[in-house]
Amino acid sequence: MTDNTKTHVILLSCGSFNPITKGHIHMFEKAREYLHKTGKFIVIGGIISPVHDSYGKPGLVPSRHRLTMCQLAVQSSDWIRVDPWECYQDTWQTTCSVLEHHRDLMKRVTGCILSNVNTPSTTPVIGQPQNETQTAIYQNHNTMNNKPTAIKLWGKMSESLGKICCVRPHIDRFTFVDENANLGTAMRYEEIELRILLLCGSDLLESFCIPGLWKDSDMEVIVGDFGIVVVPRDGVDTERIMNHSSVLRKNKDNITVVEDDANHPMSIVSSTKSRLALQHGDGHVVDYLNQTVIDYILQSQLYINASG
Repeated sequence: MTDNTKTHVILLSCGSFNPITKGHIHMFEKAREYLHKTGKFIVIGGIISPVHDSYGKPGLVPSRHRLTMCQLAVQSSDWIRVDPWECYQDTWQTTCSVLEHHRDLMKRVTGCILSNVNTPSTTPVIGQPQNETQTAIYQNHNTMNNKPTAIKLWGKMSESLGKICCVRPHIDRFTFVDENANLGTAMRYEEIELRILLLCGSDLLESFCIPGLWKDSDMEVIVGDFGIVVVPRDGVDTERIMNHSSVLRKNKDNITVVEDDANHPMSIVSSTKSRLALQHGDGHVVDYLNQTVIDYILQSQLYINASG
């Protein structure tokens, strides 16, 4: 498959990020690496979306801290971004709502249609903007290598969205992308397939099997329409989990399980273990958190007692 025929992917991760750990970032990196190895996908971007303060989880520090820590954790990344939309709503948002928001946001910013997993591949995705007559933008077939691609699209969008949508440390007020934003001719990209996939650990996958925890309709949208990428942790049997849920079984083809020769210990991902290490003055906290995040935590005096 050529790059133009591969499915282009934006990975979206939702969670408390209380605090964000090295493991959270590692999940993005391992997922991208694996998807690229399949030869079917190109990951052009990653989005971290911290949960709203009203989620009600014990010890959840205010979103302004969690957003800043997330931004510090990805400041050296050229493809992962932090988005404050979920935190800045009036109340807690479902994962389904967050996915739909980012799908709709991409539509508005690009003026193009995004495909869901179950959408026919013939659907134009990143291509000619809507409400414009189609023109032969690329007539010289000898310049194929110079064509804009979705990767360049993400770079262009990251430059713009990074200024107006992504979180920066020590900023008191965030503004959001204009719903009528028009990036002009820069958005005239060749037709490719673009999907937003939910990135998660096997613990979230397992939660789909807990009766009453998720609405069936939301699960159908998340797994059936969008699709998920699972990075297994602690040797969990993902096949057993998927067979335990009728929704997961039915949409098995929309679930990508990242196969990794090396184990991905839960302790490296776990924010709980990170908080305990901070409370006990455990020097191993450097194994869990980036130094910039540790510095911010100490400066802001976060997680210094059992309740936080």
